[in-house]
Amino acid sequence: MRRMGKAILMKTANAIITIFAVITFNFFLFRVMPGDPARVLLPKQVRASPELIEKLRRFYGLDKPLHVQFINYVVQVFQGKLGYSFAYHEPVARVIMDYIWNTILLVGVGEGIAIILGIILGAVAAWRRGEPFDLTVTALNLIFWSMPEFWLGMVFILVFGRYLKILPTSGIVDPWLFHENVFSYVADVLRHLILPSTTLALIMLASYYMIMRNTLIDVTTEDYIRTAKAKGFSEKEILWKHAVPNALLPTVTTVAIGLASVISGALTIEIVFSWPGMGWLTYQAIVRRDYPLLQAIFLITSALVIIANLFADIIYTYLDPRVKI
Repeated sequence: MRRMGKAILMKTANAIITIFAVITFNFFLFRVMPGDPARVLLPKQVRASPELIEKLRRFYGLDKPLHVQFINYVVQVFQGKLGYSFAYHEPVARVIMDYIWNTILLVGVGEGIAIILGIILGAVAAWRRGEPFDLTVTALNLIFWSMPEFWLGMVFILVFGRYLKILPTSGIVDPWLFHENVFSYVADVLRHLILPSTTLALIMLASYYMIMRNTLIDVTTEDYIRTAKAKGFSEKEILWKHAVPNALLPTVTTVAIGLASVISGALTIEIVFSWPGMGWLTYQAIVRRDYPLLQAIFLITSALVIIANLFADIIYTYLDPRVKI
């Protein structure tokens, strides 16, 4: 147990070092660009007079020595002070808080659907290995997995938005629709959530499906499965009470390890469907040259992925103590 605790502490220390490396990269990001960093931070439409440049340098502390700037930046990051948005004219942290929950909603629903369907379909396909169900579902999952997120999203927009005209294709609510109560508002959000969350779920489904299927195929050859069959247990009981729980370990860790892919996929999908989340916010920050906002989004996204990978390692170790971190 002491060795496990030491290993977890080492992994946590590595995660902290990695986050600090990301913070360092964020700090030097604009300082390695050609020209004066103060000029880079100015919106394109603003005329850069020498007085304005000097004022901006003092405002952001760019007139101080580099090591002082770095220390101040690290302190501000840990205080939650991520800068001031040029486009939204308010603190970056406040802007991000207005949009991050929409991304959490999209990722939560899309990932939830992908995980549940991946486990169920993967388990059934493994149990019926080589049968038409297994071959069909595996082929469909590989087809969706090979599709780019933006392409699948555009297909859904054309089919369900333009031709069938049964689902909204952009935004989170209809701006011209008056919501009489919270239930009508939630219903409107859910209607707008269908296409982007389905797109994300279909893209991510194959990962969980294939891992569950392949792991369960190995599990079905174990002695305790043969023993359960010899004792006369039903196939349903053997599958869901004995085989599936022992095949869940790789799937559980894949959920956390694959967070980077989920976030990148969600960011692309948000742009395609104009879903007001972190992806859409990133696109707006790029178009409007809102560099402090871009800097903060990169930092937060990187930190989330690092922390998720840390939790995956810890969970894996507790679920299977035989595994060394």
